[in-house]
Amino acid sequence: MRVEQLVLNEKRNVTLTAYLQEVGGEFRNVVKRPAMLVLPGGGYQFCSDREADPVAMPYLKAGYQVFILRYSVKADAVWPNPLEDYDQAMELIRSKSEEWNLYADKVAVIGFSAGGHLAAAAATMAKNRPNAAVLGYAVTGEDVKGCNKSAPDTIGAVDKDTCPCFLFATRTDNVVPIANSIHFMDALDKYGISFESHIYSHGPHGFSTCDTSVQHKDTEISCRVPNWVQDSISWLKDVLGDFGDGQMTEPVCKAHVSDDGEAFLSVDCTFGRVMGNPQAKPIIDAMMANMQKQGQAAAGGMELTEDMMATVFRMKLRDMLAFGNAPREVVDALNEQLKVIPNI
Repeated sequence: MRVEQLVLNEKRNVTLTAYLQEVGGEFRNVVKRPAMLVLPGGGYQFCSDREADPVAMPYLKAGYQVFILRYSVKADAVWPNPLEDYDQAMELIRSKSEEWNLYADKVAVIGFSAGGHLAAAAATMAKNRPNAAVLGYAVTGEDVKGCNKSAPDTIGAVDKDTCPCFLFATRTDNVVPIANSIHFMDALDKYGISFESHIYSHGPHGFSTCDTSVQHKDTEISCRVPNWVQDSISWLKDVLGDFGDGQMTEPVCKAHVSDDGEAFLSVDCTFGRVMGNPQAKPIIDAMMANMQKQGQAAAGGMELTEDMMATVFRMKLRDMLAFGNAPREVVDALNEQLKVIPNI
């Protein structure tokens, strides 16, 4: 592994530290690596060392190229300076994907507290958005005004292009209220963005990886909090893929919970979305009539009330068909028919 230190803005003391691992050779199955950009917390007054190298190490062990951005703080943190620092770093990382042996489309960001706010801003409003975001006890809403009056609320900035997110925090955090995580998740849910959340029962703010090397052993904190590290790494495998035979495997978790926002229909669109398309409705009607003739039922044989229909319309067509025991070949054939119909 080699370490590179780059100055992104000398006047504002913005730096990017790159931890770059080898590929090929003894790493036979690795030709490139995913990447993680670390944004330490510190209330936009400093960049915490506790949330820098200690955070980088587990992702390095997991096979990532890892970068630590020390962004604009104190008087230099006036918005949008920190976001511009992030954009500059992300653009540089992706532009050097060949030199640094990384996948330009598999670069995640992780941020803590105020750094979590910057990570949330990166996910929702940056020019160079990450492919996934990990938000640790992050300030996402108006609470950010307590440390940076010029910084924006990121909750209202969540949109359909927001990347998948992993959130973790403690219920009893008395510095950043848990509402920051909850309301951000509500916004992700509104736009159908994939996410995973771990809100632990109790613990203080700023626990980093929660190893005893960074958090005192007698801290009153849930014993499960350290699990966020491995859980986030496993989640990243779900949304970015895992190391395969010379390439990354396909993600098992899509960026959105349904295909309603895609250009063409599929069985992974909601039933209501498909049935609302005039080209698709006759196809679905014919398929359902055929299933009934064969003794199958689209909703597991239940007689659907008006209230239940509202639920069914929110289900993915694939899941609804599974309730009706539709054969795999029927689902696949239907998907082929839908894939050529514009999603209007």
